[in-house]
Amino acid sequence: MEFVKNPEVSQRFTDLQPAMDAGAAVVEANRCLNCFDAPCMGACPTHIDVPGFIRKIATGNVTGSARMILDANVLGASCARVCPVEVLCEGACVLHGKQQKPIEIGRLQRFAMETFYDAGGRLALCQRAERFERIVCIGAGPASLACAAELRQQGFQVRVIDRRPLPGGLNTYGVAEYKLRAADSLREVEMVRGLGVEFETRDVDAASLEGLEHEFDAIFLGVGLGAMHRLDIAGADTAGAGIIDALKFIAAYKAGKPVSVGRRVVVIGAGNTAIDAACAAIRLGAEKATIMYRRQRENISAFDFEIDHALREGVEFVWRTLPTAVEAKHDGLLLNCVAVSEDANGQLTAQPGSEFTIECDVVIPAIGQSPLLDLLSQVRGVTIERGRVVIDRTTGQTANSKYFAGGDCVNGGREVVDAVADGKRAAHGIAAWLGQLSSTRTEVSLG
Repeated sequence: MEFVKNPEVSQRFTDLQPAMDAGAAVVEANRCLNCFDAPCMGACPTHIDVPGFIRKIATGNVTGSARMILDANVLGASCARVCPVEVLCEGACVLHGKQQKPIEIGRLQRFAMETFYDAGGRLALCQRAERFERIVCIGAGPASLACAAELRQQGFQVRVIDRRPLPGGLNTYGVAEYKLRAADSLREVEMVRGLGVEFETRDVDAASLEGLEHEFDAIFLGVGLGAMHRLDIAGADTAGAGIIDALKFIAAYKAGKPVSVGRRVVVIGAGNTAIDAACAAIRLGAEKATIMYRRQRENISAFDFEIDHALREGVEFVWRTLPTAVEAKHDGLLLNCVAVSEDANGQLTAQPGSEFTIECDVVIPAIGQSPLLDLLSQVRGVTIERGRVVIDRTTGQTANSKYFAGGDCVNGGREVVDAVADGKRAAHGIAAWLGQLSSTRTEVSLG
């Protein structure tokens, strides 16, 4: 799959918020109080020096601002666009306590990073001695990119392997276009490649893991999650192209492939990916997009601001409802549904006599991703609990000392910035572990 610029998609998927110009950025930067304890910095999983980079914008040093961001977060540009800043850095801004609008940290970060890239900025490689040790990162998403970049900065030789044609993981394939364009994700990949990180496209399976163990000194597992859970209702297997999972749907239109949503779309699930899919359906021409969820609004995993955005886009919500069957008709799909109630233990029960049908053209399941157990269970000595890789939270190291891990395969599916923090932490863990091995070898050779 190659991502090509599609004028129609670009026109339909304009940014949620316009980028700041230089004048607006300086005005906003000067609102910052430059807090000594900087709660915004503590709220960021990668601990970007928020007051520091904002202060540089205020003084006209935008390049210095971008480099300060990159020192903490090599994916600072994409995080500026996709981070839930309302509940992270901006949510911690002290101006809330003064009944004032918080500093627009996300938009200022985006301004600094995009100005940097537009001017041809590149990430400089630290002047450190080259190390002979070789590390492979399996998966090319945010966790692996952050791990690879940090390891290269410390002089190690790094290769990133991914089964998909293009690196970037969900940043490239799975984030709604109005949040993050594939081209922006790939621009960050190229910056990491510019450090000397190698990229390879191929599958990694149980058979090839042993070869990687012999070829590399350490292995980072940044494989993310697997396929979307299947919509397990009667008729789903015979509905054909009328059912497409949310990640495939988003990847298809981002790649410029023709995607027909018809007039009526139903999205099953109410996480952030479900919101992205429903809003995308509206922008692709659907007259009606409905999100169906089995519980109430307060139980969903999507953030409140995501729900509010969806409502502004025209998405409708149906709460406490489950699909029970789908039937293909000559003019679309007929989705059978039932209202459910929830007891004190969280158990759902169908309400007698509450059955109803919804006529639609496309059903988009967005009901979570399955872990990549087929691969992970083959990694010798790595512990898996509840579908997640178990690590030392300080170093990212697994029960098999040669393997480290981070990102969605560890945390079950959190934010891009969490994956970046995981990758960077694992890089430091790998460097420390290899340093200990080197010291031990030296002592043995001298002893």
